[in-house]
Amino acid sequence: MRVAELIENRRFRIVDEPVPDPAPGEIQARVRTVGVCGSDLHYFSEGGVGDTPCVYPMVLGHEPTGEVTRTGAGVSGWQPGDLVILEPAVYCYHCELCRAGRHNLCSNLKFFSTPGTPGFFREFVNLPAHNILPLPRELDLNLGTLFEPLAIILHSMKFAAPSLGDTAAVFGAGPIGLLTVVALKLAGASRVWCVDPLPHRRELAKQMGADAMIDPTAVDPVRQIQSDTGKRGVDIAIDCASKDNTINQCLDVARSAGRVVITGIPSEAQVKLNFHVIRRKELFFYTVRRSNHETETGIQMLRENPKRFAPLITHARPLEEIEKSFHLLENYEDGVGKIVVTL
Repeated sequence: MRVAELIENRRFRIVDEPVPDPAPGEIQARVRTVGVCGSDLHYFSEGGVGDTPCVYPMVLGHEPTGEVTRTGAGVSGWQPGDLVILEPAVYCYHCELCRAGRHNLCSNLKFFSTPGTPGFFREFVNLPAHNILPLPRELDLNLGTLFEPLAIILHSMKFAAPSLGDTAAVFGAGPIGLLTVVALKLAGASRVWCVDPLPHRRELAKQMGADAMIDPTAVDPVRQIQSDTGKRGVDIAIDCASKDNTINQCLDVARSAGRVVITGIPSEAQVKLNFHVIRRKELFFYTVRRSNHETETGIQMLRENPKRFAPLITHARPLEEIEKSFHLLENYEDGVGKIVVTL
């Protein structure tokens, strides 16, 4: 099978590897499409994610759809050719955190596309049967890749806790920020500001439902949002960029006793935080660690209204062009929103 390996900073190679047989309890799937995530781009451009460095060669990709090809012993209910969604997180289900329902913090978590655990930029993969979900007929393979980032957003909404009429600010209009805008509006947010320096991404934010777009290279987003809200601030501030001081800007635009959620991943291993703003405002400050069994709800949302999410996916490229695709995304070229790699 073809496998795309990241072998050094900004360099992929395509290699050929044997296809292993599925073990008992596993399903083998042919990978059909994989969305490119922001954390994939961190590994590609920066040699790691926060304080987790790359271990070369490594296989990225964790937003996959596929097609069942074989089943291991003891697996029933699936047939070759079934189109499926491939959940990238494998939990132990026995540790303290799993038993407490915090599976995303599993002490023995295995997450495909992290160092030591190859991801889905490869033609075939074997997964536990409970990591396979049917792809709804209403979704094409490209749109189906949004299940994983949308699950993350749904997890973040548990902390943001939007209510009817709430106001919110979203920093960053990449795929995570755009999906956050959609979720906030569906939850009843009355006004959502979206901050991003790229014109095409601000336009995408408008298409996805944002009420006000702010260019941080033209105006100070903190002053603008404070002015727009009569110096009250917003009920919810969500950082989906985590760069250029956006975390602290979220603290500044949040009202007293507001909620601040950090969904993005900073490039730095150590982040400067304006603690006293958090203290004086008595803010609720949350961080997000992937998702926690929100995948099925995300799939349902995609199935019920695929047209709402379709504008997010702007490019599809074959596996052989994976390095070019990452460069395109890194440089925000050609109006890129979300890239899907096809196999």
